[in-house]
Amino acid sequence: MSSASERQKRVLPLFQYVSISTKDKFGLRVQRDPRLAGLGVLGRGVLFSCFHADHLKEATHLYEVLINAATFEEFLDLCHQCRDYVNEGLYAYAVSVAILHRKDCRGVNLPPVQEIFPDKFVPVETLFKAYKEVQLHPEDEDIVINIEKTGNVMDPEYNLAYYREDIGINAHHWHWHLVYPATWRPEVIGRIKDRKGELFFYMHQQMCARYDCERLSNHMPQMIPFHNFHDGLEGYSAHLTSNINGLPYSSRNSGRQLADLPDCSVQDLERWRERILDAIDVGVVVDPNGGETPLDNVHGINILGNIIESNYDSVNVPYYGSLHNWGHVLFAAAHDPDGRFKLNPGVMDDTATALRDPIFYRWHRFIDDLFQEYKRSLPPYSVEDLSFRGVTAKSIAVKSSAPNTIKTFFKDDYLDVSHAFYFPRSGAVKVHYKHLDHEQFTYKLVVENSGTKTRHAKVRIYMGPKFDHLGNEKTIRNIRRVMIELDSFHVELRPGENTIERRSIDSSVTLRKQKTLKELLKGEGAGQRADEYCSCGWPDHLLIPKGDTTGLPFHLFAILTDYFEDTVNDHGRTNECIDAVSYCGAKDQLFPDKRAMGFPFDREIKAFNYDEWKQPNMVHTEVTIKHEEN
Repeated sequence: MSSASERQKRVLPLFQYVSISTKDKFGLRVQRDPRLAGLGVLGRGVLFSCFHADHLKEATHLYEVLINAATFEEFLDLCHQCRDYVNEGLYAYAVSVAILHRKDCRGVNLPPVQEIFPDKFVPVETLFKAYKEVQLHPEDEDIVINIEKTGNVMDPEYNLAYYREDIGINAHHWHWHLVYPATWRPEVIGRIKDRKGELFFYMHQQMCARYDCERLSNHMPQMIPFHNFHDGLEGYSAHLTSNINGLPYSSRNSGRQLADLPDCSVQDLERWRERILDAIDVGVVVDPNGGETPLDNVHGINILGNIIESNYDSVNVPYYGSLHNWGHVLFAAAHDPDGRFKLNPGVMDDTATALRDPIFYRWHRFIDDLFQEYKRSLPPYSVEDLSFRGVTAKSIAVKSSAPNTIKTFFKDDYLDVSHAFYFPRSGAVKVHYKHLDHEQFTYKLVVENSGTKTRHAKVRIYMGPKFDHLGNEKTIRNIRRVMIELDSFHVELRPGENTIERRSIDSSVTLRKQKTLKELLKGEGAGQRADEYCSCGWPDHLLIPKGDTTGLPFHLFAILTDYFEDTVNDHGRTNECIDAVSYCGAKDQLFPDKRAMGFPFDREIKAFNYDEWKQPNMVHTEVTIKHEEN
């Protein structure tokens, strides 16, 4: 078999110029493989969406065929056969899912989605500038275009555009839905997606927590959850235009309301919400045959996650519906619900663009409110649940350029758009932009093991804001939903005092910088990090909230628990894709932690203050996040 580097080079052309016909390059097959029969229903030039059941049905057909192809050569041949008649976005999605899950593609990196579809990440004004500039420069000269801003201070949400429109978090959202396809069928593929429903809950809950921390960093109140299906919506314009059909992603004018679609009404959403709340209230969900499944302490959150996302594992789609997915679709179609103007949907229709829209976070806070109703039905964690006898966390600190202070700043970066748009030139065309970043730092924990034997501990580290936007100190009871996970890792504790240091770059939440398509074409990266890299993970540059110029205080919290009680036996069995396990799990393995995701902040806390709740194996300190203006 060819090496991972050779396979990498053969896979990458599948993603170049996806929105442009490649008939001359690969040639048309007179006869298509019978396994591809029925594809091509979603026409080319239509925006593919993971939130549309009919789109996903066709995509599932394709990725299952590609995953189950007997050999790598057969897989490539099938990709070439379908490339020119399958919908462009559907094709890229299905081929990406297949590469992530084929065993003979282990060590093969997906190219950055922002280089495959830069039109999903870069304002059309910027790309139009690029088209004009290529006419004015020698064909071997690299061209750099500064990215255009998409709004101004008349809109308060403009203050958070740097975050919502960050290329890294939008790419993360796209990749997460590749690793966890809603239509994944274990009986067809032969591999499970462990705790997929709970991961859906937790990853999006953390997105909301991070967004609120970012709002507080800009002295804005926490977001108001979406709650009334008939309220007027805030406006938004993404300034994106799709390269596959030339139409812009539609804007939403302020005051627009959700409207019925041919296949889903607003009342459907309201009905599904009430049925889900009823299930939480009585503590059971019903299947189509009337059988009842309890929403117990261990599996309830996963069952609910499957229902609310409406993935393949939902116990009863006809009854509980597809609240999350259809919500995205209705928001995206609010401007033209009956399709009379034949417009593109808004950005909420696409996993690679949805995070740009402020309504995404309000919608997901609404979704999270449903999950929190279930969490409130569970008893608070007991002292025994929270304790680790014989282990005392004595202190935690941050080592950086200044003690217990983390500096943030905006950093220059570049996006190469040359692999998506055909510019007849050898020089690259790049977009210059800035993204939030932070200095690298190290956690320092001092922990006492009072026993006579070495203990193994699981360390969980969180961060949360000390004050609300008005300067009122947050209590332990109301801080838990804005606590963001920073890391989770295993340590050995020798008898006596232990000093533990852990670098921020090694976080279990984040993904390190992705190789560019140009670097991958040179063979860089292939096979070198197959044990950790699957494109899924929060971007490292957004691990820490922005803070402010005077220094914003945050709580830094750590809890140590018994590693052998918490760990799952098969974790590390394949050592594959375990770099960002907190949000992405360990691909095709059991989730590596028995505890509920977000423990110990996933359940209600009845204590009024931290000291009343704190156990010896917990520790916290105050850190300052200081933003440095360029």
